[in-house]
Amino acid sequence: MSTVANIVNGEIQKNGVPASEAKNNTNKSSDLDKEAFLQLLVTQMKYQDPLEPTDNTEYVSQLATFSELEQMTNLVASSDLTRASQLVGQYVTVKQTNETTMEETIVGGKVDFVTVENGKGYLNIGDSKYSIDDLDSVVDEKYLNAFNLANEFMTSLNGLPTLANLTTSYKDVIENLGSVLEDMSSYEKGFLSSAAIADFNKYKERLAELLHIEEAENKGNEESEEEDKVEETQQTGEA
Repeated sequence: MSTVANIVNGEIQKNGVPASEAKNNTNKSSDLDKEAFLQLLVTQMKYQDPLEPTDNTEYVSQLATFSELEQMTNLVASSDLTRASQLVGQYVTVKQTNETTMEETIVGGKVDFVTVENGKGYLNIGDSKYSIDDLDSVVDEKYLNAFNLANEFMTSLNGLPTLANLTTSYKDVIENLGSVLEDMSSYEKGFLSSAAIADFNKYKERLAELLHIEEAENKGNEESEEEDKVEETQQTGEA
């Protein structure tokens, strides 16, 4: 096929297509459906060099290639939908990536139902929707409960200030974490790292120190107030 650039109606032709049209086609999404492909094919035939027309077999080959690609795309979409549908009622974990920090987090729950958008299957867990592509693992209920419990524990632990900035105002939080940890089975504790448990124990020790200091200060203040009362009473009696 000739690659000679022609000028038609005052507009430069690029690869047999007006430059402005070629630019618009480039800016469109690369995901073309059959209708868009046929429009491009007709445009290509319309603007071909009449002195060196494209062989019909080339058009047939292009259409066959596109049809094969379309069938593969539909097969993948169908496979995703089938895979997603089989997960209804099961417990899964899903991996999420923060687009800003690229930090990965894993959430889990029971798949209530599956929806399809643009040929893509989505798992509906609680009030949230996740792409089948984000599926991390299929688990049993016991595993998921232990996993979620450990996640909640770590979220609360990570929400505490540094040991240097810890105050007795966090007493209830730390005591609640202690109760949760104590009630955990050995299986559930296995979802916590030894480092996390060691960090929590440091917070418990630091809180005990702060409470001891606070108690001593309160006792000292009470004794000081008592001494002031005695001294005031003595001064009143002398008067």
